[in-house]
Amino acid sequence: MDPISLQLGTRNRWGWLVRLLSEDLEWLSAKMKFFLPNMDLGSENETPDPTQRVIFQLSRLRAQGRATWQSFIHCVCMELEVPLELEVPLLSMWGHEEEFPSLGAGEESQPESQLHHGETEGWGTRGGGLKRPHQSCGSSPRRKQCKQQQLELARRYLQLLRVSAQQHYGGGLPRLGQPLTSHQAYVPPILQWSRATVPFDTKKGAAVMGGLKAEDGTDMSIWELFSSRADKGPKVTVILGKAGVGKTTLAHWLCRKWADGQLERFQALFLFEFRRLNLLTSSMTLSQLLFDVYLSPESGPDAVFQYLKENADRVLLIFDGLDEAIYPCSSGKMAGPNAPGPALALFSGLCHGTLLPGCWVMATSRPGKLPACLPTEAAMVHMWGFDGPRVEKYVGVFFHNLPSQEAALAELQASGHLRSLCAVPALCQVTCFCLRHLLLGTSPGQCAALLPTVTQLYMQMVLALTPPGHPSAVSLLALGEVALKGLEIGKVIFYAEDIPPSVMAFGATLNLLTSFCVRTGPGHQETGYAFAHLSLQEFFAALHLMTSPQVNKDMLAHHVTLNSRWVLRTKARLGLSDHLPTFLAGLASCACRPFLRQLAQQEESWVGTKQATVMQVLRKMATHRLTAPKVVELCHCVYETQDPGLADLAAQSLRYHLPFHNFPLTYTDLAALTNILKHREAPIHLDFEGCLLEPHCPEALIGCEQIDHLSFKSRKYGDAFAEALSRSLPTMGSLQKLGLSGSKITARGISHLVQALPLCPQLEEVSFQDNQLKDQEVLSIMEVLPLLPQLRKLDLSRNNISVSTLLYLAEVAVKYPTVRMLQARESDLIFLLSPPTETAEEPQRTSGQQESDSQRKEAPGRSLTLRLRKCELRVHHADALTVLLHKSPHLEEVDFSGNQLEDEGCRVLAEAMSRLHIARKLDLSDNGLSTSGVHCVLSAVSACPALSELHISLMHKTVIFCFAQEPEEQEGTRKRLAAFLDNLTPQVPSDLPLSSRRIRLAHCGLQAKHLERLSKALGRSCHLGHLDLSGNALGDEGVALLTQLLPELGHLQSLTLSENAVSLDAVFSLAKCFSTLRWVFQLDISLESQHILLSGDKRSRHGPAAGSLPEFPEGAQSSGLGQRCSSRSFRLGECQLEPPSLTHLCATLEDCPGPLEVQLSCEVLSDQSLETLLHHLHRFPQLSLLQLSQTGLSRRSPFLLADTFGLCPRVRKVDLRSLQHATLHFSSHEEQDSVCCGRFTSCDLGREHVKTLCQSLSTCKDLKQLDLSSNQLGDDGLRCLLGCLPQLPISGSLNLSDNGFSQESALDLVETLPCHPRVREASVNLGSKQSCWIHFSKQEEAGKILRFRECSFRPEQVPSLVIGLSQALQLMELTLSWCCLGLEQLTVLLQMVRRPQGLLTLRVEEPWVGRTEVPALLEVCAQASGNVTEISIAKTQQQLCVQLEFPRQEENPEAVALSSLQAQTMSPVLTRCSETATSLSASRLAHCDLGTHHSLLVRQLMQTCARLRRLSLSQVNLCDDDSASSLLLRSLLLSLSELKTFRLTSSCMSTEGLAHLASGLGHCHHLEELDLSNNQFDEEGTRALMGALTGKYRLKTLDLSHLPLGESTLATLTDELSHMTLLQRLRLSHNQIGDAGAQHLAAILPGLPELRKLDLSANGISPAGGVLLAESLTLCRHLEELILACNALGDPTALGLARGLPQHLRVLHLQSSRLGPEGAQSLGQALDGCPCVEEISLAANSLAGGVPQFCKGLPLLRQIDLASCEIDNQTAKLLAASLALCPALEEILLSWNLLGDEAAAELAQVLPRMHQLKRLDLEKNQITARGAWHLAEGLAQGSHTPVIRLWNNSIPSDMAQCLQRQEPRLDFAFFDTPPQDPQGT
Repeated sequence: MDPISLQLGTRNRWGWLVRLLSEDLEWLSAKMKFFLPNMDLGSENETPDPTQRVIFQLSRLRAQGRATWQSFIHCVCMELEVPLELEVPLLSMWGHEEEFPSLGAGEESQPESQLHHGETEGWGTRGGGLKRPHQSCGSSPRRKQCKQQQLELARRYLQLLRVSAQQHYGGGLPRLGQPLTSHQAYVPPILQWSRATVPFDTKKGAAVMGGLKAEDGTDMSIWELFSSRADKGPKVTVILGKAGVGKTTLAHWLCRKWADGQLERFQALFLFEFRRLNLLTSSMTLSQLLFDVYLSPESGPDAVFQYLKENADRVLLIFDGLDEAIYPCSSGKMAGPNAPGPALALFSGLCHGTLLPGCWVMATSRPGKLPACLPTEAAMVHMWGFDGPRVEKYVGVFFHNLPSQEAALAELQASGHLRSLCAVPALCQVTCFCLRHLLLGTSPGQCAALLPTVTQLYMQMVLALTPPGHPSAVSLLALGEVALKGLEIGKVIFYAEDIPPSVMAFGATLNLLTSFCVRTGPGHQETGYAFAHLSLQEFFAALHLMTSPQVNKDMLAHHVTLNSRWVLRTKARLGLSDHLPTFLAGLASCACRPFLRQLAQQEESWVGTKQATVMQVLRKMATHRLTAPKVVELCHCVYETQDPGLADLAAQSLRYHLPFHNFPLTYTDLAALTNILKHREAPIHLDFEGCLLEPHCPEALIGCEQIDHLSFKSRKYGDAFAEALSRSLPTMGSLQKLGLSGSKITARGISHLVQALPLCPQLEEVSFQDNQLKDQEVLSIMEVLPLLPQLRKLDLSRNNISVSTLLYLAEVAVKYPTVRMLQARESDLIFLLSPPTETAEEPQRTSGQQESDSQRKEAPGRSLTLRLRKCELRVHHADALTVLLHKSPHLEEVDFSGNQLEDEGCRVLAEAMSRLHIARKLDLSDNGLSTSGVHCVLSAVSACPALSELHISLMHKTVIFCFAQEPEEQEGTRKRLAAFLDNLTPQVPSDLPLSSRRIRLAHCGLQAKHLERLSKALGRSCHLGHLDLSGNALGDEGVALLTQLLPELGHLQSLTLSENAVSLDAVFSLAKCFSTLRWVFQLDISLESQHILLSGDKRSRHGPAAGSLPEFPEGAQSSGLGQRCSSRSFRLGECQLEPPSLTHLCATLEDCPGPLEVQLSCEVLSDQSLETLLHHLHRFPQLSLLQLSQTGLSRRSPFLLADTFGLCPRVRKVDLRSLQHATLHFSSHEEQDSVCCGRFTSCDLGREHVKTLCQSLSTCKDLKQLDLSSNQLGDDGLRCLLGCLPQLPISGSLNLSDNGFSQESALDLVETLPCHPRVREASVNLGSKQSCWIHFSKQEEAGKILRFRECSFRPEQVPSLVIGLSQALQLMELTLSWCCLGLEQLTVLLQMVRRPQGLLTLRVEEPWVGRTEVPALLEVCAQASGNVTEISIAKTQQQLCVQLEFPRQEENPEAVALSSLQAQTMSPVLTRCSETATSLSASRLAHCDLGTHHSLLVRQLMQTCARLRRLSLSQVNLCDDDSASSLLLRSLLLSLSELKTFRLTSSCMSTEGLAHLASGLGHCHHLEELDLSNNQFDEEGTRALMGALTGKYRLKTLDLSHLPLGESTLATLTDELSHMTLLQRLRLSHNQIGDAGAQHLAAILPGLPELRKLDLSANGISPAGGVLLAESLTLCRHLEELILACNALGDPTALGLARGLPQHLRVLHLQSSRLGPEGAQSLGQALDGCPCVEEISLAANSLAGGVPQFCKGLPLLRQIDLASCEIDNQTAKLLAASLALCPALEEILLSWNLLGDEAAAELAQVLPRMHQLKRLDLEKNQITARGAWHLAEGLAQGSHTPVIRLWNNSIPSDMAQCLQRQEPRLDFAFFDTPPQDPQGT
């Protein structure tokens, strides 16, 4: 086509286009506003000629550029009825980039016009358009204008602002295709103040807002946003709300209202969006922001700006999208008011008042991290969206005048989910649009099913907007790509070049995109485009991710995340993709698969793969432990998928306690959570603390049956919240605990809750604490108590309650039978109740006091505890309190402490006590009681027989009355248990009733002058047992007077006089009282610390039958509960004791009845004082103990104390430690034993003290033990002591440890000790822990034993050792452990030791023994000088033992002439021998080959070991030397004609070696013991060994355990066993011989008449083989030990054994034998009365209900093992009775059973009768603190059991520690602890 034709064609098309658009001017105007938001078309629209108007508007569009023109052409073809002949040329020529219209001169565009503010949904202005003459504020000089001119310019500018706002925010109703941009269907959302920002003057605010009124159901109305809250300072308001709640809509609505004149308060209103302010490229001033960016004045900008500053209080600036702001400013200050800065800095200046002071600033933002430039006083307002009435109102407006209005409302009312969606205004708008579309072609009631999720709601919206038949897939995908790219780079504003023209036209046609003017700087502006809403951009981005082939699985999974609502500190602002994961989850639902398939043009499997990827990520997230915000996000995602399986997984994975703290939650959030919880089976606890919730949020929880604990805590919850909560509570059928605390509900909210609570009868706990409730509200709550039958706790703490109301509540507590405790303390107020079916436990109990439900018993009657602490009760309330207490006959405890009752009030209550029924205590502490009031109280309580304890302390403000808890006839074990447990957790005073009254008058300022009056008052008190007068001012005079008045008070149990400023004179008065008063058994005085206690005998008052637990004074050493001593004790410490004082004291105590224990303690006791004390000992025949603790003694004191053995014959033990602690024990006249013990440790004794000490100790008749450890004797001291040994009458042991001995001392012991006839054994250890013990006997000992360890003998000391051994003819055994004795030294030692006769056993333990081969060790033994009769080698123990026998040598001159003096001359000779012995031996064997060496060694062994009787090899390896060891062993065995014992255990040997061994053993016909157990032999080698048993008819012991005995081997064995008629012990354990082997053995066992022990454990024998064995064993009449453990024998075997147990049976082991009750009981009957049985083990059998029972008993039974036998309490009763018939029992093992407290009580009863019991094992049972106390009580009855194991029982650690402190023999540790001596030292 030529250029002319082309031009003509273009003009023709232009004409056609003009004529087409002239027919639809309204459509063209809408498109002009979309593509040219900055153009002012007002004047052009007034043109009467439509054609000229169209030409002008098309010219403006063409001038915007190619992209805008192309997009417009696509809109024309897409939306209008364009003829085909015109559509094709338009799209082919103008719809593509190749062509662009070029008009002729006649069609040139008219001059451009200017408009400000012309976009669809926001602000925006450009400098273009109509050119108004003005200059930039930053560049023009300020003109001088008069005031009138300034006002005129300002008026014109303000009018221009209002006209502009009217143009851009006015208009009629939206068109059908524009649901997302409707401004007319506006319903104000819920607004709620945050913090204390409620306006001061609401009337003024209402006036300035004109006709606006508060919206119903909201906490605040819109006009309150601009009420006057302060005269000065910034007026800043921040609207916080989630995306879609209507923040931007509210801003636009305010602009429209202002333009209509309804915001008369403000003359100017400016609206900015931060998403566009972020695009500004340069800094600017405020005037530039207002005039260059927003709207320019026609003239005089400076004058206008000045007017705005002067009238700033009538200027409103709105900043939308504060959360999207960038360039964060660190501070709120700028360089100056006129200095340029970024947009956020200008915003900061406005907020802080540095710019435009006094102006109003409103900002909108999503919740999260706000910029730091916001002032702290800014008002925060939360926007919540719609509640139910608002949703209905919005729907009514949306469907106004439409026939489908009623149908739409019906759909919403029928669907709770649709109502949940409509809670978000943006979703409400989309929902209404979808309903309008769906109602046209859907049956009524079916629309909601098509809109189940937000994702499908958007999907239906897109389907409804897309024209039928339009190819929208490509455009939708392209739009999704644009959306995703924007989200990835944080972009929400696009330009024309960012969006393809066809996509732009598609978005504009469907109203998915909006347009506005964007100014990036002065003179730089263009049109910007954005999605109608951010969530719409996220939806299209999700569509692109799910349908684009370029998005792989990893990219898709990367976008499925959970965003936390706790904004991190490092984040500058919130993200843009909050809903993207939710939309991805929604698109993964099956319902979206057809839509995605059609959109992506892919197969269903391809779409399914994408959806599966999203589901897989969600399933993984559902199993993670997420924070509460992410849980909410997960619930949204899971619900969007509509997948029940995923919902089940997510619901079950939630932890029980789900806390929601400090982040906002909406109705839709809770609705999503509720939908997921409905898939949960287990209950859940929802805890909302500090969370900002919508007022109607609780309605989302309606019908959630899974919630059993629901709590809310926030000041943001008010009456509307309470009303919504009251609607949901009755629908939660499983709710047990409800908490609403820290709120601001009033009487209106409480009234709603009170109406709802009776509809929740299952409630167990309700909390309304910290709600600022008044009296009336609290009283209304109390009316609900009778209507909640299961209620256990009602918490009304921290509310505003008066004293009169509190007293009324106390009356309510007394009136209602279910109330068991009212606890009030200052602001605390708690009711504890007991449901009728069971009695709940008291709160705040320690873990040790909590018992299992099975042990909890219901109280026989009601018990009420009343605690009104610090409640401002005064004197005039005392009578009312008395009347109140008198109304309740079942008071457990009453506490009125911390009030202001004073003396009179306390007296009134004390006088009323005799008429009251208080079970435990009455507390009147801290009530202003004075000294005079004390006497009144004492007089008043004297007539109260139930009083058990009175504690008054004026200094500590304590006044407590305790009462007897139960009648005397009900006292017993349970009462003593309570007393014991309370002693473990001591309280002041004790809460427990005592049989005698306890009165404590501590720190009451009492003096001597008060005692007579006090004595009269106390004399009237019946059963006074304990009196405490500590902390007063009695002094010596008062104490002396009190000792005279004590007889008038009767027999007390204790008297405490601590802290009364007494001296030593008072001690003498008390000592005299101690000697004369018969009830005083203990006097404990610490003079410096002023501690004085007189106490009586615990058993004397109640008798032993009461079983009261002993009490030990502080500081006294006790051996636990088992110690029961009736002796008198006098303790005096922390004083200076001089000889006169001691003489006076001794004279005073001479008349004291005995037995008497005296314990003295002072800083230093001189020798003269010590002598004075010791010389008075003979005057104390009643003295049993004298103790000097923590007393400094001189170095002469050991000799003075040792002399007491001669001074006082009754002294039995002297114990002196570190010259600080000395103890003398005395015997009574009845004791005939005269054995003495001496202990002088760490007394600095040296060599010079030995003779003096021995001389003092020689006066003893029988010195059983002497301990001189930790002194400084040294080698010389030891020699001196050894020289003095003959004069010491030692018959037991001598301890010389830690005295600095060396190897010389060890050699001296070798030389000297054997010469002492009474020395039995000595052991020396010179290692790090040095020890030295010498043991004696009363008679002369023939054989001596020496043990040396870590003595590190040097080579030159070996000859001395040889000489000592040669001369010590009485030494029978020497053990050298780790003494650095090498192979050469041992060889020399064996070679050189010679004796005339006798045996010598040498045992060596050295590391080299384990490394040396057996032949080398035998070669060492071959060098011995005597006959070797025993060789024992243990490699693991690194031990070599050789026994030598020296034959009697004939007397010859050389032997006779060898005297002791000549023996010393042998040392040089022996030294030379030791040096040459090894070299001679080596030279003799160096020239021999291996065979010759073997022959020589065999020859030597045959000579030396010819009389070898015992050969033992353990843990040796005989496989590594090519049979050399086995050959040597065979050769040796062939020559041993006297060998009786051969042991080869835990070793390994080859098959060839075993053949050699069998060959050698075959010639040992005198063998009596053969042990081949635990070796690593194969079956062939074992078979070879069996051949060695042939002919061994003298065998008495055969051990073949842990050997592979095959069938043939077993047959051979049993055949040989049949001939061993002398066999006594047979062990075949762990051989798996099975029933076949059992059958073989059963056949031959009757032929072994001497059999004493049989061990067949772990052999796989079943009941069949067991029965055969049982029949055979009945014929073994001499059998003593039978071990059949770890075999599946069953009850048949037990029954067979029971028919004929051998009469001499001592040991029976049947553990892990699958026995049942029947078998165990039959064995018990068979064993009953057997006189020889010592051990029974039936552990690891199922004996529930049937344990062995004895009627006659087993007199010699030492151990019974019934561990892990499922024994319960009932079975234990019978067992305990049987055990009581076994007096010799030493060990009872009952661990790992089901024993509880009842079993412990039964065992405790028999403990005192088991005098030999050493261990009771009760580990891993079900015993609680009660049972442990029973056991402790059993020990207290006189049991000598050292330890009771209680590890891993149901006893808390703190209680276990307390129990163990009281009774050390109770062991709760995992490892065994050393047993405690029950009787002490």
